[in-house]
Amino acid sequence: MELSRSLVESTAREYREREPLFLVEQEGIETLPAALESGEFGRRDAAWIVRWYYRRFLGDYPDEKRREAEEAFRTNDFDDVRDAIGDALEATDARAALDALTRLEAVDVPVASAFLTFADPDVYLAVGPREWAALRDAGELADPYPDPPTPADYETYLERCRSLADRFDCELYALYRALWRLSDRTDPS
Repeated sequence: MELSRSLVESTAREYREREPLFLVEQEGIETLPAALESGEFGRRDAAWIVRWYYRRFLGDYPDEKRREAEEAFRTNDFDDVRDAIGDALEATDARAALDALTRLEAVDVPVASAFLTFADPDVYLAVGPREWAALRDAGELADPYPDPPTPADYETYLERCRSLADRFDCELYALYRALWRLSDRTDPS
């Protein structure tokens, strides 16, 4: 598969039309950046991001692991959650932002990338095996999905995605939607 502007546009549109979580996700993309930036968010908003990361797989992610992660995240003191998000938003690069967020219980690099996506969808996007596989299938990443990805892996992924978004003159969130849909057409190995 070769990525092109028209393919990204059509599959991003397909995502909008067919993915069951699109409307609630879109609401998060529209409202959470301002809420996270201002600190005007609640515990449920932060927990929703963790739930979104796992539940977007629609049952393809092991339910027991998902529940463990969601429960573990709830054990974080809410002041610690606020501080970690604030520190991530003040960070000058992706690695520092990831470091701030991964201090929290149940927040690894992929979940931290979800927080960053909802904090600033113009700068960050979520990483997971599906998005990575689509990029690899398109020849944009050489290695298989590193499970779990390191901050350096995320930086490589993010740099590649930013470059593609620039090349195709699209928003990162549109590229994310396209990669998610294209992953249905790829071999994840």
